[in-house]
Amino acid sequence: MLGAAQFLMVLDSSVMNVSISQLVADFDTSVASIQAVITFYALVMAALMITGGKLGDLWGRRRTFGIGMAVYACGSALTAISWSVPVLALGWSVIEGVGAALVMPALMALIAGNYEGRERATAYGVMGGIAGAGVAVGPILGGWVTTYLTWRLVFVGEVVIAIAILVCLKVVDEVPHDGPKEKLDVVGAVLSAAGLGLVVFAMLRSSVWGWIDPKNAPFEPFGFAPTVFLIAAGLLVLAGFARWQRHREGVGSDPLVRLDRLRIPPLRSGLSMLLAQNLILMGVFFAIPLYLQVVQGYNAFETGLRMLPVSIMLFIAAMSGPVLARRFSPRSIVRGGLGVLFVATIGLLAVLEPSIVTTQFLIVMGALGAGLGLLSSQLGNVVQSAVGADARSEVGGLQNTAMQLGGAIGTALIGSIVIGGLATSLSASVMVDDRVSEPVKQQVGIALDSGISFVTTEQAAAALADADVPVDESAVIVDHYADAQLRALKTGLLLAALITLLSFAFTAHLPADPLGGPEDDVGPDPETAAAGGPDPEPASPGDPWPRRPGGT
Repeated sequence: MLGAAQFLMVLDSSVMNVSISQLVADFDTSVASIQAVITFYALVMAALMITGGKLGDLWGRRRTFGIGMAVYACGSALTAISWSVPVLALGWSVIEGVGAALVMPALMALIAGNYEGRERATAYGVMGGIAGAGVAVGPILGGWVTTYLTWRLVFVGEVVIAIAILVCLKVVDEVPHDGPKEKLDVVGAVLSAAGLGLVVFAMLRSSVWGWIDPKNAPFEPFGFAPTVFLIAAGLLVLAGFARWQRHREGVGSDPLVRLDRLRIPPLRSGLSMLLAQNLILMGVFFAIPLYLQVVQGYNAFETGLRMLPVSIMLFIAAMSGPVLARRFSPRSIVRGGLGVLFVATIGLLAVLEPSIVTTQFLIVMGALGAGLGLLSSQLGNVVQSAVGADARSEVGGLQNTAMQLGGAIGTALIGSIVIGGLATSLSASVMVDDRVSEPVKQQVGIALDSGISFVTTEQAAAALADADVPVDESAVIVDHYADAQLRALKTGLLLAALITLLSFAFTAHLPADPLGGPEDDVGPDPETAAAGGPDPEPASPGDPWPRRPGGT
């Protein structure tokens, strides 16, 4: 039942991404409007995850999960019958986003509370595999339904699944919050939502607005793009949020997040790795569909089929993670996953060619899924087991916030590198080619300064024809554009490979001992670990890894 909820949460975004063209036609709107709706959904989730996790502590994890699933079902129903873009945004972006922010932290806490030891590790491995399946199956399912039926049926199906989950909710044991009853920190909730919202929104819009030089920005502070200014404003609000949390703790009030928990080394490493994992995942998943759809000309359904090896291998690797954990430590498994991920990312640089070699491409995509699966099989258990039962929902909020931030950063960073690299490479190639006349070079330069889109070579040729560029010069520019596309995509993947290497630094404080049986489901006292002192004895019932003195 919890796996069905996990699949539902992940499936939604991937389905919408392949339905953009149909949504544009149905609502008689622009691509930018639909992309704004998709951006707003990610924004709502990222902004409210921490608050959603805290509400799980206050209301009870199962109750919060049920409320969130009911809200999500209402949003899906409104989305299915939506008749305009504002209604679509209300149903999908707002109502579903709020529901997801309630469901996902409670989901993590319910897994931790209903399973122990090896069973818990297996459960998190299953969740990681299901998440990967949702990412890869979404384009296939969404592409087929959108192409042959209607995208609205996907959301009708979501309502049916959500109702079935609510009916079966009683099979999950409630995980009560230990300790005295707390109150919601409303000011902290507003500050965290505003700060995270500003940061995520700016990053998601960076490919449109630019980072420094403004492109299509709605305003230009001091002549620059607003991206960096909004990120800075968000970070300032988050700094104010941190000060408010410490003030609340200092006067004896309940904070939204106990920041001292971030001093627990395994928790800090686990959250950092979740952010890095999603950064790499979303960055790669930004570049690969562009290659398959724009460069190779595949439709959404064909693209999904060629990305299916990622899902299959991710699920297999995630399921094998708990078995490997009996002999190897989470640190070793995560580092092994990063190694496989690095090799796969470098392999993508080799197989991205004008003519795709399907077998080699599928093998590399399978390796990519295996690396991601090894990571996802461990990190959820590491994060939840680093704290006691009283902090599970709160940490679930932090966990999903890290994942949402990683996804936003990956999409923005790799996206801006790819689009920026496309413009730079095309400009450099055209400007030194003697076959292109000076007037046409000036036309190309002006067009690139106003912004560039990642389109097919046929669309590029049509745009050049509309601009009255001579046919022979147009053919030369199109050839350069095709080369620039591949160079830009490879630059983005090279950055993803570099980030993968840098992520090894975040693994230092992951647990270094293999996972034992349920009888070993003990760990450090959270308060002692937070203070950085030695663990006098394995005291917390939430950590399956025995701890050595000194917190190592």
